[in-house]
Amino acid sequence: MTARFERLRETIRGAELVERVGHVSRKAGLLVESRGPSGVGLGDLCRIELAQGRGQVLAEVAGLAHERLQLLPYGSLDGLMLGDRVVPAGHGFSVPVGDGLLGRVVDAFCRPLDDKGPVAAVSRRPVRGAPIPALRRSRIDAVMETGVRAIDSMLTIGYGQRLSIMAGSGVGKSTLLGMLVRNCAADVVVVGLIGERGREVLEFLEENLGEAGLARAVVVVATADEPALVREAAALSAVSVAEHFRDQGRSVLLIVDSLTRYAMARREVGLAIGEPATSRGYTPSVFSELAGMLERCGTRKEGGSITGLFTVLVEGDDIHDPVADSVRGIVDGHIVLSRELANAGHFPAIDVLGSVSRLSSTLASEDERRLMKSCRKALSVLAASKDLLELGAYRAGGNPELDQALERKAGLEAFLQQDTQERSERETALARLSALLGGG
Repeated sequence: MTARFERLRETIRGAELVERVGHVSRKAGLLVESRGPSGVGLGDLCRIELAQGRGQVLAEVAGLAHERLQLLPYGSLDGLMLGDRVVPAGHGFSVPVGDGLLGRVVDAFCRPLDDKGPVAAVSRRPVRGAPIPALRRSRIDAVMETGVRAIDSMLTIGYGQRLSIMAGSGVGKSTLLGMLVRNCAADVVVVGLIGERGREVLEFLEENLGEAGLARAVVVVATADEPALVREAAALSAVSVAEHFRDQGRSVLLIVDSLTRYAMARREVGLAIGEPATSRGYTPSVFSELAGMLERCGTRKEGGSITGLFTVLVEGDDIHDPVADSVRGIVDGHIVLSRELANAGHFPAIDVLGSVSRLSSTLASEDERRLMKSCRKALSVLAASKDLLELGAYRAGGNPELDQALERKAGLEAFLQQDTQERSERETALARLSALLGGG
């Protein structure tokens, strides 16, 4: 009885005995300003109660200015009026997490978008979490097989590594992601589809992911027509869901497609609250938020890991735009998809020479590193001599290295291509590469 009485007393102490209410005073662009309510801080949620029973809209406190709250809504504000009530939600943005999310397609708030009923959750988790402290991380020393031959043999990655996939439009990015989801050796896959066109979501689920891929996956979706804050929240929700499974000791593959659209959403939010525009219109908070998100991946000493694959859309295939440059400086490697290879029917269109895994030298054995070096050398010799070969100006015997590379060219091209439904074992792929290169 004493313990029950103490809990009751604590509940009474924490109860809101006086309602805190604010009122809408201004609406400009994405931003809503309100006078009050008191006791609400940055990152807290409020509910804007539309007059005449038109419902409520959730909004986040994004700024404080001149004794007013600056709110960014998560939904449509059609019918908003001056003086509409603003009341605190009593908590920050959090999402339900648990094994009930597996096999589900959900929105930025982890509410179901499929027809499988409510999501069974065991707890809630804030979407704005802190990265693993540097000294609580464990070293990345275990290879993660992706089932994609070109990656496993030439760009070896490990559990807890972060990589960016840099690609323009129409070069097979979604197809490659589908192969990774279906074939990778991870316990759980979390996919964040950020800013996708509505029709592409169903195509990705049915054509690229499939029933087998979805069974162990959680797909978080925010389409291009949703508010910027929702698109930003969807990416953060995907990371939070991945952290939940990691904290259970599982290996998680986190895919965010795309990081560029997340950055664009963050830019809209930053501009709305008055941040200055810098490189190509991106606000300073974009780059700090990108770093914070990417750092939430990794391995913990207590067990569990998040391996992150983040797609970056490059305008005009320019891999040196501000977002691509910033991401490349943070992640542990990047995979470049080549439009030239895609146009030639080479899929997956991975530009091996333009791609790098910063941990492959640590994760691969000495023999494997020798094979990678030999393959890269042959590909670079062929690339350097491309114009000479296309003009027909080269005669056999003029360059022994080129002669040898030409003998291996057809075999290497076939090796680096893979059917979308094929899963390649890493050991088998390395043995095949060794046979092609004569042992390296």
